[in-house]
Amino acid sequence: MTTTMMTMTMMIMMKRREIMKMTMMILLQYQVGKRCTRQRRRKKKQKLLDTKWWGPTKKNDNVFKPYEPAFAVVEIGSHQFKVSNGDNIFTERLKFCEVNDKLILNKVLLLGSPSQTIVGRPIVPDGAVHAVVEEHALDAKVIIFKKKRRKNYRRTKGHRQELTKLRITNIEGVEKPLNELVEKPSNSAKKEQEKVAVSA
Repeated sequence: MTTTMMTMTMMIMMKRREIMKMTMMILLQYQVGKRCTRQRRRKKKQKLLDTKWWGPTKKNDNVFKPYEPAFAVVEIGSHQFKVSNGDNIFTERLKFCEVNDKLILNKVLLLGSPSQTIVGRPIVPDGAVHAVVEEHALDAKVIIFKKKRRKNYRRTKGHRQELTKLRITNIEGVEKPLNELVEKPSNSAKKEQEKVAVSA
């Protein structure tokens, strides 16, 4: 009788060990899965906006640089924007940015100026667009109305898209044109040129 009891208790203990092993395996798989989702989320956030963190602006920061006639095509999230110095653009809400934060947008697809155009394959390696977060806002309301006739089915729903307003402060990667001083010819030089033209 005692031997059968002993074997029964041993069997129960073995089953408990197996159950514990199984639960530990499940917990480990769950934690690994959790870690993977965290990494995926991080990658997604990085992909959403490929930026470098600079921190908030200060009151005495001279944010704007003198205007240069240059433009850039920037990818933010899955949208592309054509921007130049001083432009304001509305993007989808950037959740990890606060108001007055400086951003560097690295996904520059194209840079252009009066003297040159640089096309990226797919991005321009030295190109960067500096921006400042102006505000977080909501877009105008869009009403979604569904109806199926003769079925007494009507659904009305509203949606306001969350937006972030960015102000473009600088575009890097385009060579700045040199301001060469061109001397105006004097009146006597003009008259001499006219005389030469007439005599020829």
